[in-house]
Amino acid sequence: MSVRSEYLMSLAGMDLSGKTEDQLVSLYNKLLNNGMHGLCFSPYEEGQEPGTELSEEQIRRRIDIIKPHSKWVRSFSCTEGNELIPKIAKENGMKTMVGAWLGKYKSINEQEITNLIEVAKAGYADIVAVGNEVLYREDLTEDQLLDYIYRVKKALPGITVGYVDAYYEFGNRPKITEACDVILANCYPFWEGCSLEQSYLYMKDMYNRALQAGKGKKVIITETGWPNVGENFYGAEPSTVNALKYFINTQLWSKQDDIDVFYFSSFDETWKTDDEGDVGASWGIWDKNEKLKFAQ
Repeated sequence: MSVRSEYLMSLAGMDLSGKTEDQLVSLYNKLLNNGMHGLCFSPYEEGQEPGTELSEEQIRRRIDIIKPHSKWVRSFSCTEGNELIPKIAKENGMKTMVGAWLGKYKSINEQEITNLIEVAKAGYADIVAVGNEVLYREDLTEDQLLDYIYRVKKALPGITVGYVDAYYEFGNRPKITEACDVILANCYPFWEGCSLEQSYLYMKDMYNRALQAGKGKKVIITETGWPNVGENFYGAEPSTVNALKYFINTQLWSKQDDIDVFYFSSFDETWKTDDEGDVGASWGIWDKNEKLKFAQ
């Protein structure tokens, strides 16, 4: 996809240093309204968290909000109502990356895998993701994960199957990389303490490392983003201006170089502060009340 000349980027991204916050908001909204490749779907309302049974109504309401702005939606689980997300997204003309959330508990994993296969066989999945960062969290061994991946591939011939993890895991885990039809890489300069000024180059390096590990396989960036509120993480500083700039450069790069990017995330979710500190609640394009955070 071509990019208008006014948006052409240098090696270090578009020079946004001279733009006011109002100018950044204007450019941000132009890119948002022009549409992006994909969004990570945040289903939980205030007071909810994993373990809460999601209602069809809240999923439909949030899909309706994001659908004008994204071609694809990524879901993370196939239980507790999350299995409704792909069906509703498809009804709204969106493509879907459907995830099974795997962890330490075999009974939960079995239900996730069973539901994932059912959702895909019903025609609601364009790509399936068997697990998210389970190796990073050390919830499963490599062999256990491989068993799940090959089980899903056998059950779903003709459907693209992958596994989501930090970009570097695919270089460290050649058996996992070999098992995947597509490399699904999470790329977070923020969580590696990178300053905003260096983040664009760093994200490109993350992508290229995953590409090299894949040896010709397609690489999709399944998560990247920047929080607008919270404490610094080493050199990474959450702020409105930094969140705007990161989104702008990410979306311009995605369009200019035809990189498939799922931006993290659609809505702010307060429950994430338990694991990530105060920044955890501030990754969304929309706030916890479903209002666009950087509206003009």
